[in-house]
Amino acid sequence: MTERLLIRALKGGKDTKIVTLNGKGITKMPSALSKLPGLKTLDLQNNQIRKVCPEISTLTQLTALNLGNNLLEEIPEEMKYLTSLKKLHLFGNKICKFAPGVCGGLQHLILLNLNNNRLTWIPQEVSRLKSLVILSINHNQLASIPKELCFLENLSELQLSYNRLLSLPEEIKFLKKLQKLVLIRNNIEVLPEGLCDLQNLRILDIAGNIIQILPSGFQNLKLREFYCEGNPLFLMKPVNAIQQEDAWSLQNWKISRNLKLVPLRILICSYKCFNKRGLNLFGIAQV
Repeated sequence: MTERLLIRALKGGKDTKIVTLNGKGITKMPSALSKLPGLKTLDLQNNQIRKVCPEISTLTQLTALNLGNNLLEEIPEEMKYLTSLKKLHLFGNKICKFAPGVCGGLQHLILLNLNNNRLTWIPQEVSRLKSLVILSINHNQLASIPKELCFLENLSELQLSYNRLLSLPEEIKFLKKLQKLVLIRNNIEVLPEGLCDLQNLRILDIAGNIIQILPSGFQNLKLREFYCEGNPLFLMKPVNAIQQEDAWSLQNWKISRNLKLVPLRILICSYKCFNKRGLNLFGIAQV
């Protein structure tokens, strides 16, 4: 039946650019794909595919592949031959590992969607995805991310919500182009100091973690959106700053919108407050 579904595509011969077999109850990838070397887009989402067929390695002009909501258990080695691939959707599978070497051939990949899988680790070779701009690994079982992920110099958006992360590597400071970082519902206690070096970061969501204090230099971020509800930093009681350096002036905050979302309950009376009065004489405690 699967092969019959490709008859129309095959009539287009080598010039066929798009094949969509969304929700067709397919259990096996059609081997006839090897007859479509010029294919650009392949959509096989919402099926029951467990393995990628070897013939997929012939699709060297493929730029978009959607295998979302299938039954894959790994990112297969065959994908390393998809050297033109730019967008790869693998959400909603049972993926728990990367096949060795799979990242090596995906030099043009700009989007990788691994949401809703069973990943407990990310291999160091993820650093080979040099063109990656968007990486989404929400709803997995990650307890950590490798520092090598932080060497993806073109990464603009990183989504790691609903995992088991305890911390982020200090090397996150090397993600100089990062604009959006989403870390909802993890187990993060402390944000790394290196986060404060991300001058292009505009959206930060740390809601639902166990963060009690923000790192020194956090006030220098040029955030447009900052979400932090559900963290125990809201529960901290005000304390006195012992030294003047322990306090931050509100004049330094560069959040243009959503100022109401800044955790104001951790703002404390600064060292200067004992001698002066003013709306700007507040700070964030460092302990």
